Amino acid sequence: MEKVFASIITIGDELLIGQTIDTNSSWIGRELNAVGVWVKRRVAVGDMWDDIWEALDEESQSSQIILITGGLGPTADDITKPLLSAYFGGRLVVDEGALQNVKNIFRSLNRPMLDRNLAQATVPEGCTVIPNKRGTAPGMLFRKNERIFISMPGVPHEMKGMMTDSVIPLLQKEFIMPGISHRVLMTAGVGESFLAEMIKEFEEALPKHVKLAYLPNYGMVRLRLTATGANKIQLDQELDLFFGRLQELVKDYLVSNTGESLEIIVGRILKSRNQTLATAESCTGGYIAHLITTIPGSSQYFKGSVVSYANEVKENILHVSAATLLHEGAVSEETVRQMVRGALDVMGTDFAVATSGIMGPDGGTADKPVGTVWVAVGNVNKTVAQKFKFRFDRMRNIELTATNALNLLRKFILEH
Repeated sequence: MEKVFASIITIGDELLIGQTIDTNSSWIGRELNAVGVWVKRRVAVGDMWDDIWEALDEESQSSQIILITGGLGPTADDITKPLLSAYFGGRLVVDEGALQNVKNIFRSLNRPMLDRNLAQATVPEGCTVIPNKRGTAPGMLFRKNERIFISMPGVPHEMKGMMTDSVIPLLQKEFIMPGISHRVLMTAGVGESFLAEMIKEFEEALPKHVKLAYLPNYGMVRLRLTATGANKIQLDQELDLFFGRLQELVKDYLVSNTGESLEIIVGRILKSRNQTLATAESCTGGYIAHLITTIPGSSQYFKGSVVSYANEVKENILHVSAATLLHEGAVSEETVRQMVRGALDVMGTDFAVATSGIMGPDGGTADKPVGTVWVAVGNVNKTVAQKFKFRFDRMRNIELTATNALNLLRKFILEH
């Protein structure tokens, strides 16, 4: 069975200058891969007529599906619609369904409509209109030289609704797609190179239709097995066998066999045990609390955080002794141990995690260079602390601290 390839073209000057981060492509790629479509390329182009035209020509040479996002707004720099009209031939016409959708939206908002708002309902003649249930700009489908081109709004919320409701079902009807199966596990405490050496023989023995990918990120390494073939049920059974062997090989470093983030894993453990957590953060500035609270339902197990960036907060709120801060310093084992005890007392939780370190680029000393971090986790009976040394920029040091703190917390909870 032949693979079905897609190209994703994102349009907008803001993407090229870094003003807006392109989250659309990664989301679309995941959704396409889940149904058996392989993304051949992801291309970002500015609001330039010739560049967009050239991208359409080039991507249609290698992909059966070309998905386009952006450039459908009501302002003068949004040129996608007139360009598509010229590219596929024909004129712009009003689509009555899209027009009624625009009117309904403005009526519900009790806002006046401008001519440029009404112009959102115009589409190139001959396209198939894809309804936008979340906004005013309709999607458009074109066919040319046995290729399918689909243009969608660049607003992520609108694009996702259109993909889920219309585009994915349409592609599934249009193409016979091969089965794709993935299995992902996550490891911690081992580098990518060491991990690769550890499972070298396993990787070399994999059949051609099964691939192993290494996905390192902030002190963690995800391993992803991907299998392709015509029979999805058979693929799943085969992949489960390989995945079981892989888990056994890396069991000493295995964090999760789902590939989920640490904040999800820690939350699930706490929730299953009906236990609670608090954080006492200095160098991470509340970043660990942020990660935890991005998970829906985290209020069931997370009570709060003390961001004790200043020493007086460590003293007055978390009851870190002045003598410890004077003689050991804020970045020390005894300080984070006292921060844990203080957080447990103030928050009344089952567990607490504390961080204190030097994130950089300045502030380091000969004894405590930039990247020096102490992390402690504990409950009312026991506290453990660990020292880390990171060597990156400020933001990455913060992220690495959070990752390692959550993993230390995970292990502590499971052991106690």
